[in-house]
Amino acid sequence: MKKSLIIALLATIPVATWGQSAISGYNLYRNDMRGTARFMSMAGAFSALGGDLSTLNQNPAGLGIYRSSEIGATLDINVASTSAGNVSTGNTFVNCNNFGYAGTAFLDNSGESTFSWGATYNRTASFDRSYRGGFSSLATSMSNYIANFSNSYSPEVLGETDSYNPFQKSSADWLSIMAYNSYLINPTASQTYNGLFGPITSGNAQFEVKERGYVDEYSIDFAGNVMNTVYWGIGFGIDDISFRQDSYYDEELTDANVYNPDTKGTSRGNSYFKLGNHLLTTGNGFNVKMGVILKPVNEFRVGLAIHTPTWYNLSTNYYSTIDYSNGYNLNAQGEPTSNNDGNYNSDEAYYQWRMKSPWRLIAGMAGVIGGRYIISADYEFAGVNNLSLSAPSGYDSYESLTDVNTDVKNYFRATNTVRVGGEMRVTRQFSLRAGYSFTTSSIKDNVNANTEYIYTDGTNPAYTFNKQTNYVTLGCGYRGTSGLYADIAYVLRSDNATYHAFSPFSQNNTWMGDTPTSSLKTTNNNIVLSVGYKF
Repeated sequence: MKKSLIIALLATIPVATWGQSAISGYNLYRNDMRGTARFMSMAGAFSALGGDLSTLNQNPAGLGIYRSSEIGATLDINVASTSAGNVSTGNTFVNCNNFGYAGTAFLDNSGESTFSWGATYNRTASFDRSYRGGFSSLATSMSNYIANFSNSYSPEVLGETDSYNPFQKSSADWLSIMAYNSYLINPTASQTYNGLFGPITSGNAQFEVKERGYVDEYSIDFAGNVMNTVYWGIGFGIDDISFRQDSYYDEELTDANVYNPDTKGTSRGNSYFKLGNHLLTTGNGFNVKMGVILKPVNEFRVGLAIHTPTWYNLSTNYYSTIDYSNGYNLNAQGEPTSNNDGNYNSDEAYYQWRMKSPWRLIAGMAGVIGGRYIISADYEFAGVNNLSLSAPSGYDSYESLTDVNTDVKNYFRATNTVRVGGEMRVTRQFSLRAGYSFTTSSIKDNVNANTEYIYTDGTNPAYTFNKQTNYVTLGCGYRGTSGLYADIAYVLRSDNATYHAFSPFSQNNTWMGDTPTSSLKTTNNNIVLSVGYKF
């Protein structure tokens, strides 16, 4: 959760007005392989090829390859499935991946120098995913995790009364407030808090997460061709981002340390609680892309593109709920004779913030063999550990969140992507294509090993870390003599990740690394169809 030292520095500002963490930025930073069917069927290995509407979002110099004008659109049908342990959840989504226009003018009578311009819409990332699972045996409880970082707050600060709303009048962490008023944490005589999980406690847990959203980019690009040898390009992108997450986590505990209102202390009993979190982040951003393609001979090309960070202005809304039921005064059969039931809701929080995504570098080369075969390969570097977040510090000014940005460097590392694609022209009109892409994990080894405390924000202690991403692609295309064309692609995407219900933490000088963690495997089967007209 939010670091207490940071909170103390901004004690005069309600906690809800700012709530960024390294996880906030990580959840929003995505670069999916999405675009036209031809682009996707060759695994996006187009940085040295160009001549496709998707290159406006990858290497703007690819626009300079055009020797005519083009208009096109792409439809994407995505059948997605995510498995958490033995539980699988599936969904089907239909989106428009791409549409755009490219135009070209000849600068001399020889036709060897051109100037091109283009405008495209491209869905560069999709957040659509649902998954659920459970843990049959817990080693600790989320309540113990919350109690561990709540000891700096007094019960008077956390407790809500008819005349006191802690969400508005205290600087305490909102999850601490939620847990205290729902009896998940209870004060002790030594002015600390106990969680529900004790020495003889046992229990199980379930989780469910639904995510929806996208990153849409609107690009305007300009490019040139110098003597059919050097192609240059520059593009300007405006991003529209939306991320919605609804998540639920519940525990059912036996022989827990539950609150007994009769004795004003804790008793051995049975406990159940369910935490729900609802978050929506929206905003927009701006970036610049620059690129060059060199073609020393007709059979070989080399491409290079640099993407500046995307500078985002963002706003987040969230609220949370807890349902709870505690049974105490157990009889000889272990059944509760008294119950403490209810529900508790947070206020709705709103805050604004900014994020700067990392620089990206893309390099590639492509060869044409016998006029019928194309082989293309790309390498991409993205410094995920250079994500940067900032928050309002006054009127129309923002200040870098130093501790949060340090967490980014502690948790994440740069990613490397390799893309390979090929095309075979069977006839003058018909082509076959295939490709493969692999992206390394952005998570550091010590984080994967559960040896690092992970700070989250808001009232949701859960987080998901991706490991690696693979794409296997196939496709074909038809080029008509009238200028009409149609392409189709099949794209199999596989993602491996881990879900963490809450961070590992230190309790009584003992590292609690065995917190609830589940492996996630997401498989996306995409059918992509593009149609267009060259003129």
